[in-house]
Amino acid sequence: MASGTRVPATEITGLYGALLKTMSRRVLGQVPEGAGVMWHHPAVLKDSMAFGRRVDSWNRLDPHLATFAAMSAAATIGCGFCLDLHHFLANDRGLDEARVREVPRWRESAVFTPLERRVMEYAEAMSRTPPAVTDELSAALLDELGPAALVELTARIAFMNSSTRSNVALGIRSQEFSASCGLPPLAAPSRDGVATA
Repeated sequence: MASGTRVPATEITGLYGALLKTMSRRVLGQVPEGAGVMWHHPAVLKDSMAFGRRVDSWNRLDPHLATFAAMSAAATIGCGFCLDLHHFLANDRGLDEARVREVPRWRESAVFTPLERRVMEYAEAMSRTPPAVTDELSAALLDELGPAALVELTARIAFMNSSTRSNVALGIRSQEFSASCGLPPLAAPSRDGVATA
């Protein structure tokens, strides 16, 4: 793959680097180019990964809703790497592939429940600049999820915003993890809002 990143990837070295490469290959089948970009400042990469693991350990929000929210935020911001990675990981976590692949066009798709739609709407609204979360949407989610799950949902989306915006700014793009394991491509909305496969 030709590098399209704005900061060229560097060689990942050292004991932690060897562990990172081993784990990446085990989980993803390859070492993401973004890891080489971030390796210019290993402390940022390590701390981001550590916080990401903590985020993944939270358990007040249904994991399916968490995945839909993360992917909706990534789609709103336009992070192909994050969409592809979450598509790949959702498959590993046993989520319904037909539903996961529809997240980028959730508004046009008929496969989501009303709650799932509200979660993705919230993720999209939080990911806008400026954020566009309404009192009505927050109140509906508070009623359906409860306070702990709504706080977790909000924090997960905020973390995803940090990751996606960093990746987009650095030019880190999809490495087609999901294609490498035979998953069909994600659905994509067209410019006029009509979904295309």
